[in-house]
Amino acid sequence: MNKKMLKKVLKILFIAASLGSLAFVPWPIVQAWLAPLPDSVQEQLDDAVAIGFDGCIVYIDQAGQAPTYLAAGYHDRKKEITAYPEALFKMASISKLYHAVAITKLVKSGRLSLDKTVDDYFPELKGKIENSDRITLKMLVQHRSGIPNYTEHPGYWADPPRSREENLQLVLNLPARFEPDQGFEYSNTNYLLIRTLLDRTLGYSRHRYIQETILQPLQLENTFSSLDAVDPEDVMSGYFEGYDGDLKMDDYGMLATARDVGVFLRALNDGSVFANGEREIYTSIYQLEHTGWVPGYQSMARYHQDTDTVVIFFVNSTGGYNWNIMEVVYNRILSILEKNKDAG
Repeated sequence: MNKKMLKKVLKILFIAASLGSLAFVPWPIVQAWLAPLPDSVQEQLDDAVAIGFDGCIVYIDQAGQAPTYLAAGYHDRKKEITAYPEALFKMASISKLYHAVAITKLVKSGRLSLDKTVDDYFPELKGKIENSDRITLKMLVQHRSGIPNYTEHPGYWADPPRSREENLQLVLNLPARFEPDQGFEYSNTNYLLIRTLLDRTLGYSRHRYIQETILQPLQLENTFSSLDAVDPEDVMSGYFEGYDGDLKMDDYGMLATARDVGVFLRALNDGSVFANGEREIYTSIYQLEHTGWVPGYQSMARYHQDTDTVVIFFVNSTGGYNWNIMEVVYNRILSILEKNKDAG
C-alpha cells in the first residue's frame, strides 16, 4: 500500500475514533485497501471474492501484448458454476457509449441535428418537460438538460416500470433540475429520449443499426440487445446484498462479454469505430469511457492513455459497499499492471 492510500485509511480511522466509535468505519473497504498487493491480477480477483464479491471478470488489453481474460468466484452461486471470462454480462449504462456513437453517425449523415430541441423531436412532450423548447439533442447526450432522472423516483428499483412510456411518466411535469446547459446531472431520462429518437429516426430498431454500423465492422459477435436475444445460461448471475435471489432474469438492456466491450472501447478511443468526420463530432459531445450499474451488476470500462491499456471490470455483487470495493480493487489491478510492467 502506498503512502497516499495509507493516509486515507488513517484519516478514516482518526475521524471514526474522534466520534467515539469505530462501529461505523466501512471495514470491508478498509480491508480491501490494507491487504498486501498481490503479484498477479488473478490473485487480486481471488482476494476480492474472499472479502465479499460473488464473482468478477476482468479483460485487459495492453498495447503490444495479447489480451488477458480472467475470472473468479461464481457464475451462478446456487448451481455452484465457477465464473468464466466469456460469460455475458449486463453492461447497464456502458450502453450509453454505443448510443452516443449511433447519434454521432446519424448527425454526420445529416439525419439528426445536435442543435434541434426536444420540442422539435418530441412535439407531444411540449408543456410536459420544462424548457423542452430550449433543451437540444446535444444537451441530452451530455446530461446537461436539467430533466429529472426517472431512476431516482422514490422506490424505483423495488419494482421498476418495464415500458419506456411508464418510465417517462415518472418525470413528466416535474420541475427542471437546472436551466438547460447551466449544469450537469446524470439522468437516465436523457438516454431514454435518445433511444426513442434513434428508433423513430431510423424507422427500425436502434439495435439493428448498432449491429450494422458498430458491432459487425468490429466483428463483435457477443454483444446483444436484451435477454430475449441470448441463452440465459450464458449470462452471469447477479446478486444484491441482503437479497438471496438471482437477478439474472430482470431485463435491463444490452449484454456483452468483457472482451466485446473491451474491443469496442479501444475502437472508440483509437477512432476506428468512426467514419471520416465522426470522431470529431463524438469527442465534442460525449466521453470515451463509462461505468454501469443495475441491481446485481456493476462494471467499469476504462481506457488509460498513459499506458495504452483498456481494462474492463465486471462484478456481479451490488449493494452495501460493493461499489466502493470495486473501485478499490480496480485501482489495485492498475497498480499490479504497473508493478509487473516495471519488473519486466
